[in-house]
Amino acid sequence: MAALHLTVVIPAHNPDPGRLRDTLLGLRAQTLPADRWDTTLIDNASARWPEPAFFTGCAPANFAIVHEPTLGLSAARRAGLRAATGEFAVFVDDDNVLAPDYLEQALACFARLPRLGAAGGRTLPRFEVEPDAWQREFFPLLALRDLGEMELLSHGLRPHGAARNEYPPFAPIGAGMVLRRAAWETWLQSDSDLSDRRGAELTSAGDNDIVLTLMKNDWEVGYFPELSLDHLIPAQRLEPAYLARLNCGIQQSWMRVLTRHDANPWLPLGRGGATLRKLKAWFTYRAWSGPAARIRWRGACGHFDGRVAA
Repeated sequence: MAALHLTVVIPAHNPDPGRLRDTLLGLRAQTLPADRWDTTLIDNASARWPEPAFFTGCAPANFAIVHEPTLGLSAARRAGLRAATGEFAVFVDDDNVLAPDYLEQALACFARLPRLGAAGGRTLPRFEVEPDAWQREFFPLLALRDLGEMELLSHGLRPHGAARNEYPPFAPIGAGMVLRRAAWETWLQSDSDLSDRRGAELTSAGDNDIVLTLMKNDWEVGYFPELSLDHLIPAQRLEPAYLARLNCGIQQSWMRVLTRHDANPWLPLGRGGATLRKLKAWFTYRAWSGPAARIRWRGACGHFDGRVAA
Protein backbone atom coordinates (compact mmCIF):
# COMPACT_ATOMS: atom_id res chain seq x y z
CA MET A 1 0.00 0.00 0.00
CA ALA A 2 1.27 3.49 -0.84
CA ALA A 3 2.47 5.65 2.04
CA LEU A 4 -0.21 7.88 3.52
CA HIS A 5 1.35 11.31 3.93
CA LEU A 6 0.29 13.45 6.88
CA THR A 7 0.86 17.07 7.96
CA VAL A 8 0.88 18.17 11.60
CA VAL A 9 -0.52 21.72 11.94
CA ILE A 10 0.39 23.64 15.11
CA PRO A 11 -1.30 27.04 15.52
CA ALA A 12 0.63 29.28 17.92
CA HIS A 13 0.08 32.82 19.21
CA ASN A 14 2.81 34.06 21.58
CA PRO A 15 3.66 30.46 22.53
CA ASP A 16 5.15 29.53 25.89
CA PRO A 17 8.65 28.23 25.04
CA GLY A 18 8.61 25.41 27.57
CA ARG A 19 5.27 23.99 26.50
CA LEU A 20 6.07 24.44 22.80
CA ARG A 21 9.34 22.57 23.30
CA ASP A 22 7.50 19.67 24.91
CA THR A 23 5.01 19.65 22.01
CA LEU A 24 7.78 19.49 19.41
CA LEU A 25 9.77 16.87 21.31
CA GLY A 26 6.61 14.76 21.45
CA LEU A 27 6.51 14.90 17.67
CA ARG A 28 10.17 13.90 17.45
CA ALA A 29 9.27 10.75 19.40
CA GLN A 30 6.58 9.59 16.93
CA THR A 31 6.84 6.00 15.70
CA LEU A 32 5.57 6.88 12.20
CA PRO A 33 8.59 7.05 9.87
CA ALA A 34 9.72 10.64 9.31
CA ASP A 35 9.38 10.36 5.53
CA ARG A 36 5.60 9.90 5.88
CA TRP A 37 4.77 13.18 7.63
CA ASP A 38 5.80 16.79 8.10
CA THR A 39 5.09 19.64 10.53
CA THR A 40 3.83 23.18 9.89
CA LEU A 41 4.00 25.62 12.81
CA ILE A 42 1.75 28.66 12.34
CA ASP A 43 3.01 31.95 13.77
CA ASN A 44 -0.38 33.58 14.29
CA ALA A 45 0.29 37.32 14.67
CA SER A 46 2.69 36.71 17.56
CA ALA A 47 4.40 39.56 19.38
CA ARG A 48 6.75 37.06 21.07
CA TRP A 49 8.40 34.29 19.08
CA PRO A 50 11.34 31.94 19.77
CA GLU A 51 14.70 32.57 18.14
CA PRO A 52 15.69 30.21 15.30
CA ALA A 53 18.19 28.41 17.55
CA PHE A 54 15.32 27.31 19.78
CA PHE A 55 13.93 25.03 17.07
CA THR A 56 17.28 23.38 16.36
CA GLY A 57 17.09 21.53 19.65
CA CYS A 58 13.50 20.31 19.51
CA ALA A 59 11.84 20.56 16.07
CA PRO A 60 11.00 17.31 14.26
CA ALA A 61 12.17 16.51 10.74
CA ASN A 62 10.47 18.20 7.78
CA PHE A 63 9.60 21.24 9.87
CA ALA A 64 8.42 24.60 8.49
CA ILE A 65 7.03 27.86 9.89
CA VAL A 66 4.17 29.70 8.20
CA HIS A 67 3.27 33.27 9.20
CA GLU A 68 -0.46 34.12 9.41
CA PRO A 69 -1.07 37.82 10.21
CA THR A 70 -4.83 37.50 10.80
CA LEU A 71 -5.28 36.89 14.51
CA GLY A 72 -7.49 33.93 15.44
CA LEU A 73 -7.36 30.17 15.81
CA SER A 74 -9.57 29.50 12.78
CA ALA A 75 -7.41 31.77 10.62
CA ALA A 76 -4.30 29.91 11.79
CA ARG A 77 -5.89 26.53 11.12
CA ARG A 78 -6.99 27.58 7.66
CA ALA A 79 -3.45 28.76 6.89
CA GLY A 80 -2.07 25.44 8.08
CA LEU A 81 -4.48 23.40 5.99
CA ARG A 82 -3.77 25.47 2.90
CA ALA A 83 -0.05 24.88 3.39
CA ALA A 84 -0.47 21.17 4.16
CA THR A 85 1.25 18.75 1.79
CA GLY A 86 -0.35 15.64 3.23
CA GLU A 87 -3.52 13.74 2.42
CA PHE A 88 -4.28 13.97 6.14
CA ALA A 89 -3.71 16.67 8.74
CA VAL A 90 -3.58 16.69 12.55
CA PHE A 91 -4.28 19.79 14.63
CA VAL A 92 -1.86 19.90 17.56
CA ASP A 93 -2.06 22.84 19.95
CA ASP A 94 1.19 24.34 21.23
CA ASP A 95 0.50 22.77 24.64
CA ASN A 96 -0.26 19.21 23.45
CA VAL A 97 2.08 16.22 23.67
CA LEU A 98 0.97 13.35 21.43
CA ALA A 99 1.43 9.75 22.51
CA PRO A 100 4.36 8.29 20.51
CA ASP A 101 2.08 6.20 18.27
CA TYR A 102 -0.56 8.92 17.68
CA LEU A 103 0.23 9.60 14.03
CA GLU A 104 0.63 5.91 13.22
CA GLN A 105 -2.70 5.05 14.86
CA ALA A 106 -4.45 7.97 13.14
CA LEU A 107 -3.47 6.78 9.68
CA ALA A 108 -4.62 3.26 10.54
CA CYS A 109 -8.08 4.56 11.48
CA PHE A 110 -8.47 6.43 8.20
CA ALA A 111 -7.11 3.56 6.13
CA ARG A 112 -9.95 1.25 7.25
CA LEU A 113 -12.78 3.84 7.21
CA PRO A 114 -13.01 5.50 3.78
CA ARG A 115 -15.84 7.92 4.81
CA LEU A 116 -14.11 9.07 7.99
CA GLY A 117 -13.61 12.82 7.73
CA ALA A 118 -12.47 13.74 11.25
CA ALA A 119 -11.20 11.74 14.22
CA GLY A 120 -10.17 12.42 17.79
CA GLY A 121 -9.47 10.53 20.98
CA ARG A 122 -8.43 10.96 24.59
CA THR A 123 -7.11 14.27 25.93
CA LEU A 124 -5.46 13.66 29.30
CA PRO A 125 -4.23 16.33 31.75
CA ARG A 126 -0.67 17.11 32.70
CA PHE A 127 -1.10 19.76 35.40
CA GLU A 128 1.53 22.24 36.51
CA VAL A 129 -0.17 22.25 39.94
CA GLU A 130 -2.58 19.64 41.26
CA PRO A 131 -6.19 20.89 41.01
CA ASP A 132 -8.55 21.10 43.95
CA ALA A 133 -11.39 18.61 44.07
CA TRP A 134 -14.04 21.23 43.18
CA GLN A 135 -12.20 22.15 39.98
CA ARG A 136 -12.66 18.68 38.46
CA GLU A 137 -16.22 19.59 37.49
CA PHE A 138 -14.76 22.04 34.99
CA PHE A 139 -12.20 19.77 33.32
CA PRO A 140 -14.30 19.59 30.10
CA LEU A 141 -13.84 23.36 29.74
CA LEU A 142 -10.11 22.67 29.47
CA ALA A 143 -10.64 20.19 26.60
CA LEU A 144 -9.94 17.21 28.86
CA ARG A 145 -11.81 14.00 28.17
CA ASP A 146 -11.61 10.23 28.19
CA LEU A 147 -14.70 8.51 26.75
CA GLY A 148 -13.51 5.00 27.48
CA GLU A 149 -12.34 2.03 25.44
CA MET A 150 -15.12 1.84 22.83
CA GLU A 151 -14.79 3.31 19.34
CA LEU A 152 -17.65 5.72 18.60
CA LEU A 153 -18.64 6.68 15.05
CA SER A 154 -21.29 9.08 13.76
CA HIS A 155 -24.25 7.84 11.72
CA GLY A 156 -25.62 11.04 10.26
CA LEU A 157 -26.13 14.58 11.48
CA ARG A 158 -29.93 14.30 11.75
CA PRO A 159 -31.14 11.06 13.37
CA HIS A 160 -34.27 9.49 11.94
CA GLY A 161 -37.34 11.41 13.09
CA ALA A 162 -35.35 14.26 14.67
CA ALA A 163 -36.61 17.82 14.18
CA ARG A 164 -33.12 19.25 13.78
CA ASN A 165 -29.49 18.31 13.39
CA GLU A 166 -27.81 16.90 16.50
CA TYR A 167 -24.18 17.32 17.49
CA PRO A 168 -22.51 13.99 18.42
CA PRO A 169 -21.33 14.09 22.06
CA PHE A 170 -18.22 12.13 21.06
CA ALA A 171 -17.23 14.38 18.14
CA PRO A 172 -13.53 15.28 17.91
CA ILE A 173 -12.25 18.35 19.72
CA GLY A 174 -9.62 20.59 18.17
CA ALA A 175 -6.70 19.22 20.18
CA GLY A 176 -5.51 16.22 18.21
CA MET A 177 -8.25 16.42 15.56
CA VAL A 178 -7.27 14.41 12.47
CA LEU A 179 -8.78 15.40 9.12
CA ARG A 180 -8.93 13.93 5.62
CA ARG A 181 -8.07 16.38 2.84
CA ALA A 182 -11.28 15.83 0.87
CA ALA A 183 -13.24 16.56 4.05
CA TRP A 184 -11.30 19.61 5.23
CA GLU A 185 -11.67 21.20 1.79
CA THR A 186 -15.43 21.46 2.45
CA TRP A 187 -14.69 23.53 5.57
CA LEU A 188 -12.16 25.73 3.76
CA GLN A 189 -14.81 26.46 1.13
CA SER A 190 -17.48 27.31 3.72
CA ASP A 191 -18.42 30.91 4.49
CA SER A 192 -18.13 30.55 8.26
CA ASP A 193 -17.50 33.80 10.12
CA LEU A 194 -17.88 32.38 13.62
CA SER A 195 -15.58 33.83 16.25
CA ASP A 196 -12.90 31.49 17.59
CA ARG A 197 -9.97 32.09 19.91
CA ARG A 198 -8.48 35.48 19.12
CA GLY A 199 -5.70 36.57 21.45
CA ALA A 200 -7.24 36.89 24.92
CA GLU A 201 -10.79 36.03 23.71
CA LEU A 202 -12.08 32.71 25.00
CA THR A 203 -14.73 31.87 22.42
CA SER A 204 -14.22 28.42 20.93
CA ALA A 205 -16.73 27.49 18.23
CA GLY A 206 -14.16 26.57 15.60
CA ASP A 207 -13.92 22.86 16.45
CA ASN A 208 -17.71 22.48 16.40
CA ASP A 209 -18.02 24.39 13.13
CA ILE A 210 -15.55 22.04 11.44
CA VAL A 211 -17.38 18.94 12.68
CA LEU A 212 -20.82 20.20 11.70
CA THR A 213 -19.64 21.35 8.27
CA LEU A 214 -18.09 17.95 7.58
CA MET A 215 -21.16 16.04 8.74
CA LYS A 216 -23.43 18.20 6.57
CA ASN A 217 -21.30 17.01 3.68
CA ASP A 218 -21.84 13.34 4.61
CA TRP A 219 -18.49 12.72 6.26
CA GLU A 220 -18.28 10.55 9.36
CA VAL A 221 -16.61 11.74 12.56
CA GLY A 222 -15.49 9.55 15.41
CA TYR A 223 -13.78 8.92 18.74
CA PHE A 224 -10.93 6.41 18.78
CA PRO A 225 -9.47 5.48 22.18
CA GLU A 226 -6.13 4.49 20.67
CA LEU A 227 -5.54 8.20 19.91
CA SER A 228 -4.20 9.79 23.09
CA LEU A 229 -2.45 13.04 23.95
CA ASP A 230 -1.46 14.99 27.05
CA HIS A 231 -2.71 18.56 27.50
CA LEU A 232 -0.27 20.73 29.44
CA ILE A 233 -2.29 22.84 31.91
CA PRO A 234 -0.49 25.79 33.54
CA ALA A 235 -1.61 26.93 36.98
CA GLN A 236 -3.37 30.08 35.74
CA ARG A 237 -5.88 28.02 33.75
CA LEU A 238 -7.26 26.65 37.00
CA GLU A 239 -7.89 30.07 38.49
CA PRO A 240 -11.60 30.77 39.13
CA ALA A 241 -11.61 34.03 37.14
CA TYR A 242 -10.15 32.28 34.09
CA LEU A 243 -12.58 29.35 34.32
CA ALA A 244 -15.51 31.77 34.64
CA ARG A 245 -14.46 33.68 31.51
CA LEU A 246 -13.83 30.42 29.70
CA ASN A 247 -17.23 28.95 30.58
CA CYS A 248 -18.98 32.12 29.43
CA GLY A 249 -17.11 32.24 26.11
CA ILE A 250 -17.57 28.54 25.37
CA GLN A 251 -21.30 28.57 26.09
CA GLN A 252 -21.90 31.72 24.05
CA SER A 253 -20.07 30.42 20.98
CA TRP A 254 -21.64 26.96 21.41
CA MET A 255 -25.13 28.44 21.11
CA ARG A 256 -24.14 30.40 18.01
CA VAL A 257 -22.55 27.52 16.15
CA LEU A 258 -25.53 25.26 16.87
CA THR A 259 -27.89 27.93 15.56
CA ARG A 260 -25.81 28.39 12.42
CA HIS A 261 -26.05 24.69 11.62
CA ASP A 262 -29.73 24.22 12.55
CA ALA A 263 -28.79 22.10 15.55
CA ASN A 264 -29.83 24.33 18.48
CA PRO A 265 -32.67 22.87 20.61
CA TRP A 266 -33.01 26.15 22.56
CA LEU A 267 -35.22 28.96 21.25
CA PRO A 268 -33.68 32.36 20.41
CA LEU A 269 -33.90 35.19 22.93
CA GLY A 270 -34.19 38.94 22.77
CA ARG A 271 -31.67 41.08 24.65
CA GLY A 272 -34.17 41.85 27.40
CA GLY A 273 -35.10 38.20 27.83
CA ALA A 274 -31.44 37.22 28.14
CA THR A 275 -30.87 39.89 30.79
CA LEU A 276 -33.81 38.69 32.88
CA ARG A 277 -32.66 35.08 32.66
CA LYS A 278 -29.14 36.04 33.76
CA LEU A 279 -30.57 37.85 36.77
CA LYS A 280 -32.69 34.85 37.71
CA ALA A 281 -29.71 32.51 37.22
CA TRP A 282 -27.68 34.61 39.70
CA PHE A 283 -30.05 33.43 42.40
CA THR A 284 -30.63 29.92 41.00
CA TYR A 285 -26.90 29.19 41.01
CA ARG A 286 -26.26 31.20 44.20
CA ALA A 287 -23.42 32.83 42.31
CA TRP A 288 -22.19 34.70 45.40
CA SER A 289 -21.64 31.49 47.38
CA GLY A 290 -18.28 30.36 45.97
CA PRO A 291 -16.05 30.02 42.91
CA ALA A 292 -17.77 26.93 41.49
CA ALA A 293 -21.19 28.55 41.71
CA ARG A 294 -19.93 31.70 40.02
CA ILE A 295 -18.32 29.70 37.20
CA ARG A 296 -21.62 27.88 36.63
CA TRP A 297 -23.48 31.20 36.57
CA ARG A 298 -21.06 32.70 34.06
CA GLY A 299 -21.66 29.68 31.84
CA ALA A 300 -25.40 30.30 32.04
CA CYS A 301 -24.83 33.94 31.08
CA GLY A 302 -22.89 32.87 28.01
CA HIS A 303 -25.64 30.42 27.10
CA PHE A 304 -28.31 33.15 27.24
CA ASP A 305 -26.19 35.72 25.37
CA GLY A 306 -25.43 33.16 22.67
CA ARG A 307 -29.14 32.78 21.96
CA VAL A 308 -29.50 36.50 21.20
CA ALA A 309 -29.23 37.28 17.49
CA ALA A 310 -25.77 38.69 16.79
